[in-house]
Amino acid sequence: MERLGWRRSFLALAAAAAIATIPSCASSEVEPVPAGDLASLDFTLKDMHGNDVNLASFRGRPIILNFWATWCGPCKAEIPALIALADRYKAQQLTVLGVSVDDSPEELREFAAEYKMNYPVLVGLGHDRLQQTYEAVLMVPVTWFIKPDGTVLKKHQGPASKEWFEAQVKAMIGATGPAPEAN
Repeated sequence: MERLGWRRSFLALAAAAAIATIPSCASSEVEPVPAGDLASLDFTLKDMHGNDVNLASFRGRPIILNFWATWCGPCKAEIPALIALADRYKAQQLTVLGVSVDDSPEELREFAAEYKMNYPVLVGLGHDRLQQTYEAVLMVPVTWFIKPDGTVLKKHQGPASKEWFEAQVKAMIGATGPAPEAN
C-alpha cells in the first residue's frame, strides 16, 4: 500500500512539472526593463508562409514584438489593437511582429486569415532560445517594445488595451504624452 502512495506522489509531481512547462494565458503588471538594455535581434525565424525573417533586419525601426498563441483568449483580444497600430504608424516604420509560441504554420495561416492580421506572423515553435531570451516560455501574451536605437523601452506580460499600446508606440517614436496604465 505504501508503494502505491509513492507512485501517486511521483505522478502528481510529474504532472505538475509538465503543466509548468506549458505557456499559459495570464496577466500581470508591466515589468520595468532597465533603460538602455539592448534587445537581442540575432534570431531568424520562418514566417507562416515558410519565408526566413531575420529580426536584425528591423534594426532602426520601432518594434512591437508580441509573443502569443492561437488558443490564448487575451492574445486574441490584443490582435485588433496591433492591426490598427501597424496601419496607423506605417509611415513611422513601426514594425509589429507576432511570434506564435507553439502553433504550426498551417494553423497560423488559417488564424491570420480569420483575424485579418496585417503584420508578419512568425513561427516560434522550436525556437526555445528566442522564447527564453524574451521570457515568453511560461506565459503569453508577452510584448516587448523596442526603440529604433535597439534599446528596450519596456516589456509587458498579459493583455493591454489599444490605448495603452498606442502610448507605448508614441514613447518609442518620440511623440509626447503620458502613458496610461495597462488594463
